[in-house]
Amino acid sequence: MTDTTPRIYVRPGSLADAPVILDMLDSAVAWMNARGNTEQWGTTPYSQKTGGVARVQRYTTENAPYIAELDGTPVGAMVLDSGPSPQVPIAPAGEPERYVRLLVSDRQRAGLGIGAALLAHAVEETRRAGVGLLRVDCWAGGGGELVAFYECNGFTATDRFLSGAWPGQVLARRVD
Repeated sequence: MTDTTPRIYVRPGSLADAPVILDMLDSAVAWMNARGNTEQWGTTPYSQKTGGVARVQRYTTENAPYIAELDGTPVGAMVLDSGPSPQVPIAPAGEPERYVRLLVSDRQRAGLGIGAALLAHAVEETRRAGVGLLRVDCWAGGGGELVAFYECNGFTATDRFLSGAWPGQVLARRVD
């Protein structure tokens, strides 16, 4: 029997990856909207949001971006930082941490484990840095599917927050 499991490779990202990350974000907004979810990221494509392009460029130059590839094609992106965004009302961890600032995958390849592979890479990068805490925040609205996704990937829900009317959830994972 042959192994048909897709091989996802995670590599460091760079500014050159900003256009493909923006495309994934735009596709994610369209996908969410098609499913009736207009609250999570709104209805405007990310690349057309005020500051959206500049934010992705900063992510790829000031933070630690990673790109998931399947057969050489980018299919997901993640950005790690040393803490949460200062624009979000999230309390500091009180200890060194790594923070997932962005996680997005190609919705046409949903179900292949792209997000899980990127989160596993985040755990390894956190461990390699000698840091014991990995955190992420996400939209806590809808039916809680996004929170459940992170919980299935080893995270535990900690603090809830509101950013305006946007309900958020912080999740944490201890790294040995």
